[in-house]
Amino acid sequence: MHPSPAERSAVAPSRPVPAPEAAHAPPRPAIPAGRGSIDAVLATRYAGTRRLHLQYELAGPEDAPVALVAGGISAHRHVAANVLDPSPGWAQGLLDAGRALDPARWRILAFDYVGADGALDAPIDTADQADAVALLLDALGIAQLAVFVGYSYGALVGLQLAVRHPQRLRRLIAVSGAHRPHPYAAAWRALQRKVVALGQLQCADEQGLSLARQLAMLSYRTPEEFAERFDAPPVLCNGRVRVAAEDYLDAAGAKFVARMPATAWLRLSESIDLHRVDPAQVRLPVSVIAVDGDRLVPLADAVALQEGLGCHGRLRVLRSEYGHDAFLKDTARMDALLASELAAPLPARP
Repeated sequence: MHPSPAERSAVAPSRPVPAPEAAHAPPRPAIPAGRGSIDAVLATRYAGTRRLHLQYELAGPEDAPVALVAGGISAHRHVAANVLDPSPGWAQGLLDAGRALDPARWRILAFDYVGADGALDAPIDTADQADAVALLLDALGIAQLAVFVGYSYGALVGLQLAVRHPQRLRRLIAVSGAHRPHPYAAAWRALQRKVVALGQLQCADEQGLSLARQLAMLSYRTPEEFAERFDAPPVLCNGRVRVAAEDYLDAAGAKFVARMPATAWLRLSESIDLHRVDPAQVRLPVSVIAVDGDRLVPLADAVALQEGLGCHGRLRVLRSEYGHDAFLKDTARMDALLASELAAPLPARP
């Protein structure tokens, strides 16, 4: 199911736009930043009342509008380089100088998801994350976000925030996320969790988590990308056949194991599948950005979300060979869509 041009915004072309060479980028002043944690008491949906430590990072001018940026389940509070931490953040390509969310013009807030440290071994709902955001905003003295920009799991959290705490944000940009999980994607994640459980039974926790991540990479990307990158004949290695993509997948698995606790991954993976939001309950402007080729959040689900939002929803579509990971890989074209949506006028709130 594809949106017609008359009904929805134009579909961006499928080829990536080359990013400017970093060597030619003008130097920029260091972005002021602070980070910390707050102690919070959170009434969770499935695990009762819990005492939590919410870790956050806030970067940008103090008088700038606040944008909360939230990513996938493995994302964290360090989204971009700043004076406190000059290392690149997970969303660096979307927050560089001159981008729509340039931290020189925005105050960028990000936090570690509830359960991200692996300390909470209980079901976690996206509603719990939204309630945690509200507690964090209270603690930081932020009455309202100018925008919540959510990618993947972050889009789910943003939708919950829009329903549960609509007064805390002026607009939502939901990228590669919908009001419910697609059954095919949920089945894929269930198998990944079983791989982790099998590894734990065999006292091979790291191997299980690594394999689960490698399976997940196949769902994040597309057959078209793999055909372009790994179209090479297999080789024999120690008497076994090894295909061209295996080195890439092994490296992705090892990198993930080094930074993500298994309990955190399991519980946040479940959280995606627990997610449900009634779009009709959202009463603020939502820009839905979908990727044609996303195997986890099909375009049809984004269309259904936009239709459920009614007059509050606006759909933009990007064609990308990077599938669900387009927001991390196709950053120039994703940024162009973000700039357009951020520039759209806001209707008067009732």
